[in-house]
Amino acid sequence: MRKVLVIIFVSFISISCKTSQNIYSKSPYAKMIDTSSILSQSMTGMALFDLSEQKMIFERNASRYFTPASNTKLFTFYACLKTLSDSIPALRYEIKADSLIFWGTGDPTFFHPDLTSTKTFDLLKAYKHTKKFYFSDGNFTNPYFGSGWAWDDYNSYYTVEMSPLPMYGNIVRAKVENGEIKPQPSIFENTFYKKDTGYEIERTPADNQFLLPKSLLNKPNYQQDIPVKTSTALTQQLLMDTLRRNVSLLKIPVSTTAKTIYSMPTEPVYRLMMQESDNMLAEQLLLLCGTTLKDSINSSFVIKSIKEKYLQDLPDAPKWVDGSGLSRYNLFTPRSIIKLLEKIYAEIPQEKLFSIMAIGGKAGTVKNMFKTEGEPFVFAKTGSLSGVYNLSGYLITKKGKIMLFSLMNNNFTKPTSVVRKEVEKILLEVRNRE
Repeated sequence: MRKVLVIIFVSFISISCKTSQNIYSKSPYAKMIDTSSILSQSMTGMALFDLSEQKMIFERNASRYFTPASNTKLFTFYACLKTLSDSIPALRYEIKADSLIFWGTGDPTFFHPDLTSTKTFDLLKAYKHTKKFYFSDGNFTNPYFGSGWAWDDYNSYYTVEMSPLPMYGNIVRAKVENGEIKPQPSIFENTFYKKDTGYEIERTPADNQFLLPKSLLNKPNYQQDIPVKTSTALTQQLLMDTLRRNVSLLKIPVSTTAKTIYSMPTEPVYRLMMQESDNMLAEQLLLLCGTTLKDSINSSFVIKSIKEKYLQDLPDAPKWVDGSGLSRYNLFTPRSIIKLLEKIYAEIPQEKLFSIMAIGGKAGTVKNMFKTEGEPFVFAKTGSLSGVYNLSGYLITKKGKIMLFSLMNNNFTKPTSVVRKEVEKILLEVRNRE
């Protein structure tokens, strides 16, 4: 009798799964995916969830793992929401006799070229009469590059090294003005060397020597962001150049009596990270969470902590290794991203959340998609690498429903632009139909 019951139960489960698969197979979205010549040779996964009804509307390969690229920033964003307050911790510091000792927190905003924050500088300048300044990197235990990053991307604007006290975004912003190169910070002015060939400025891999093609000097308003080779010695040099005073180095842990100074509100930093898919901000914000949790600037520690404390209820355990999504070691499923989107939605008011995401037809990496004469209806995060294009986020249908979606595409050889258009076509169908 027991054996018969087991057989009946297994049969019931099998029938239920097949029924569910059959329902989804009849969906118009299934037909769009299956008949698409653009998606025919690649791997596509999709999950669509009705937020008000709390039910999945459609799944296709939703339990399979995909390389998420910058969809990883959704996980970083959630980690920040659960860890940080409404302001960014900028420095940890302590006054001892005639000395100021300070530690970085991973805060990316200190003289960042696209953010306006002077509080860190103001604090340090306020102690101008203090005789001795000491900077310690004793709380930084992270590698400069993330696990699985491509080594030959070191010169690209999107592969910025990590550090405990980033300054100027850990980049050199080089501009051509009146036929001359003007780098910011200016400390690098004498490290540019002209060469006859090339189409962009190249940094030498091991140090901060920059090779400048002469032809670029004939391009008015040319601008390029080049990651610097970071080091504690370079941080010391930049601090002394900025503060106009001597700064000595220590390597000691953060004092138990250290105080914290805050630099700026978190919201504009989140917005820049999410809308422009800024990798440097994502990596440093994840490190910042470590400082908040344990005075430890280490992304592996943060990821482990967030997964254990807040992500145990995801349908599929995420393989999460960095903050930005540069690593192809990251692996997430569409249905887990849906659950994460639901958790994010519960953490922050809708109006603020939608203003932080890339906005279809209006702002960020989907500015040229989902254009409409009316109100925007897609609020999402893109994710792109070679052979990877994903889009996950929130969609408001014509009936006013809010849909959570994750549409992931891996292993294609066609131009990303044509895959992007196919994704847009499918989501426009969702908007019109649901």
